[in-house]
Amino acid sequence: MEALLYLAGGKKMKFGFDIDDTLINLREHAFHLYNKKLQKNIALDVFKELTTVEIHRPFGLLDSEGKELWNSLREEIYFTDCPPFPMAIETLQELVAKGHEVYYITARNKEYGNQTKEWMEKQGFPMQEGHFFCGMEDHEKIDIIKKLGLDYYFDDKPQVLDTLAGTSVQVYVKDHPYNQELKMNRLKSWSELADILGNKA
Repeated sequence: MEALLYLAGGKKMKFGFDIDDTLINLREHAFHLYNKKLQKNIALDVFKELTTVEIHRPFGLLDSEGKELWNSLREEIYFTDCPPFPMAIETLQELVAKGHEVYYITARNKEYGNQTKEWMEKQGFPMQEGHFFCGMEDHEKIDIIKKLGLDYYFDDKPQVLDTLAGTSVQVYVKDHPYNQELKMNRLKSWSELADILGNKA
């Protein structure tokens, strides 16, 4: 993690992070809840082969049924025991400890904003006043990212990342089967970030 201290010759940087499926393993968590709710036992290997963000098709659900199920389980999906990706919490804690700024930019509905912040804090994610943004559409994230003047931004959704092509922000895609078509810098594990930033020092 020492590379995070010496990033860009010691310059303090601004980092932006999506939450769901970037910092926390939300879709896989939801997949387990779907199995429980529908009394199924669909193997995790099936989930790992999905090339769509949506996870309902292995359960034989129509798109409308999948949306309805997600909405009915939304609070359980968001606020129970969804696991952070390995090293996500530690990496962000280290960034803040070294004086860098960490921002969260999530398309979750505004009604879940305060509860999401509280849940993130309980998991150990560093949370500072004014560093959390929610309630926008995916394609609107670019406005916040530009306004904040972020140096780095991390997300998993193609519809978000496509809007950032050609900007000055260093964009990284959190690697998933559904975003393989993106020709961008790619992060497979949060343990890689120190090396990535160290190479840019």
